Amino acid sequence: MERRIIKTESDCNAALGAIERLVDLDPDPGTPEADELELLTLLVQDYEHGRFPMQIPDPIEAIQFRMEQQDLTQRDLVPYIGSRSKVSEVLSRKRPLTLSMIRALHSGLGIPARVLLQETPANLPRQNDIEWTRFPIREMISRGWIAATMRDAHDKAEELMKEFLAPLGASSALVAIRLRKGHVRSTRGMDKYALAAWTARILIRALEKPCAIEYERGLVDLDFMREVAHLSLLDRGPLLAQELLWKHGIQLIVEPHLAHTQLDGAAITADLGRPVIGLTLRYDRLDNFWFVLMHELAHVARHLLLERESFFDDLDTPCGEDRQEQDADALADKALIPETEWSTSPAKVLRSPEAAKYLADRLGIHPAIVAGRMRYEARNFRILNQLIGLGQVRPLFPNAKWSNRRR
Repeated sequence: MERRIIKTESDCNAALGAIERLVDLDPDPGTPEADELELLTLLVQDYEHGRFPMQIPDPIEAIQFRMEQQDLTQRDLVPYIGSRSKVSEVLSRKRPLTLSMIRALHSGLGIPARVLLQETPANLPRQNDIEWTRFPIREMISRGWIAATMRDAHDKAEELMKEFLAPLGASSALVAIRLRKGHVRSTRGMDKYALAAWTARILIRALEKPCAIEYERGLVDLDFMREVAHLSLLDRGPLLAQELLWKHGIQLIVEPHLAHTQLDGAAITADLGRPVIGLTLRYDRLDNFWFVLMHELAHVARHLLLERESFFDDLDTPCGEDRQEQDADALADKALIPETEWSTSPAKVLRSPEAAKYLADRLGIHPAIVAGRMRYEARNFRILNQLIGLGQVRPLFPNAKWSNRRR
């Protein structure tokens, strides 16, 4: 479509059609198609702003207002949104509007495209609904994340949090995104405000040292994961793994978990344009480090397909019927100790240090990894303590603020 100022309703409808086609192409940032998509969106917004200069409502509020105006029911929205279940999910903010929905609602109900084109992530609290005092600001101050006194933690909660989030831009939007219920593996319940703060901290630290290259989707596979696992043999293995991932466009950030999260690790896709893995080292053991890292890499390989998608894992929690977690566990096991090797190894039955070292030598990995598998399979976490690398991971990351308690 020729790029020109939109002057008529016909021009606007043509631009919406072009936007829909470009969105279907999912162009990479920086390409001509991506630039055209951005330009067309701005042109439509500018056109609608000229026609409707008043303060624009939330897209869902605009739909509900039109329903009241025209005495419409949810059934009446099916031709525009697709099905009764989709209508219900859109109106309850559990499903975002797609470009085809936006085009149909604009042309069929006359709702300004500028209103509908606002970003509407699913199930987000509004800025006024964010309870700023529920963030663990005192703990964040004690860790040096926020420069303030404890006296300010309550009275200046909103101001302090917005300043903390400023490096990420659009602070209230970021918080809202992280407060929604994401993919969380935990039966103990994680405090959503603490989880949002920890996630923001991971992303802020990721901005401090951008990767040398862009991440290439599909890079992480079984062979790549095994290449990373072989680094476990070296004394600085965890640091070398961090460096290797960084050189391939994946950031590995180590940051202790906040209270009331019981978090081992997370795999996050963000507006940074690359995967970010966060590890808490909740258990200071080599076997735990390597399994959690492989689990999060498995999420990167198999499940991180959408922007702003994230997985938060308490790996003490069984995966149950969660197929994505089952898949991540299985791929992590396969990367570290293939089932064919495990099933025929003396380590499966002997539970001895010699058996662990024998299999580790055969696979080219640290004995701690085999010992961890042996302890897990035996459901006995008192055996082979001398092999699991207790206390050997956190000292490699001295900039993190660790509690005195060792696990």
